[in-house]
Amino acid sequence: MKVWIDLVNAPHVRFFKSIIDYLKNEGEEVFITTRKFGDIHKLLDLFEIEYTSVGKHGVTLSQKLEESTKRAYELSKLIAKEKPDVAVSKHSIELPRVAFGLGIPSVFVLDNEHAIAANKLTLSLCDKIIIPKAIDVWDVLKTGADPNSLIRYTGTSELTHFKDFKYNEDIFDDLELNLKKEKTILMRTEPALASYLDADCKTSVLSPIVDALKDHANILVIPRFKEQQQIFENDPDVTLIEPPVDTFSLMKKCDLVIGAGGTMNREAVLLGTPVISCYPGKLLSVDKYYVDNGFMKRSTNVDEIIDIAFELLSDGGNVKEIKTEDLFNLVVDHIYKSANG
Repeated sequence: MKVWIDLVNAPHVRFFKSIIDYLKNEGEEVFITTRKFGDIHKLLDLFEIEYTSVGKHGVTLSQKLEESTKRAYELSKLIAKEKPDVAVSKHSIELPRVAFGLGIPSVFVLDNEHAIAANKLTLSLCDKIIIPKAIDVWDVLKTGADPNSLIRYTGTSELTHFKDFKYNEDIFDDLELNLKKEKTILMRTEPALASYLDADCKTSVLSPIVDALKDHANILVIPRFKEQQQIFENDPDVTLIEPPVDTFSLMKKCDLVIGAGGTMNREAVLLGTPVISCYPGKLLSVDKYYVDNGFMKRSTNVDEIIDIAFELLSDGGNVKEIKTEDLFNLVVDHIYKSANG
């Protein structure tokens, strides 16, 4: 069996890493495509995953439409030659369209019901759609998904990220971090280029939070883009972390994570680190699941975030342990089922 996997965002590398390894160990052929966006190439190189890069991500709406159209065209020629038996992706816009056009069954992993435009362009074309139970089925059906295609699971997609994780307790030393304070906070900037979030790369919701907490803790910031890096690079009290690094060990080692995104927040929860979500958009159902069950704190008010941060730094905030089913076998199982009709 030949499996085509399209990786279009950095977190997708970690999601699919163990799945790719498993399929190869089973003797299956895996063909990986990606695009130029953020740190995805660096992560693929770090994990020694062979890939073919096709196209790039646009910034404005017109650029996104133009680049996606170009990418679908280039992929259609490439995939027609490769002839995979099944296509698998997580929020790739181009894979479902190319796979449908070439008659290739597809599996789509979804955890963002707010990406309305992307979901309308893809879900009606997918043979199987794997979604968390935290997402209201109606939010998926109203964008065109076939109810018979839905496969639901308990938990979130970050479960697959830790299948082979080994904690490096010496991560601070390995990164040669000059940490002068007792407590350390890791912060992640917002996904400013995402179509579902109205944000500007040249500003960040983290700025006032950094200013309020940098006298009390070591501040580590992982920016997504060069513009976000420039916001903090001249602040001597901020240490910028440049991917790719062992972010899992880094999050586990830190005393607190404050994230304006989603994936790293959920990863930190699964690692047992206290988390405050300050994501500036409408909260995803998977994040609301974590917040409602007491696994993660949530606020967009700077003063409230500061108060919560001090509480968590002092006693850990009584963070609950999350217990969820393993997603890995579910994804692999439906790759095989789709390939075999």
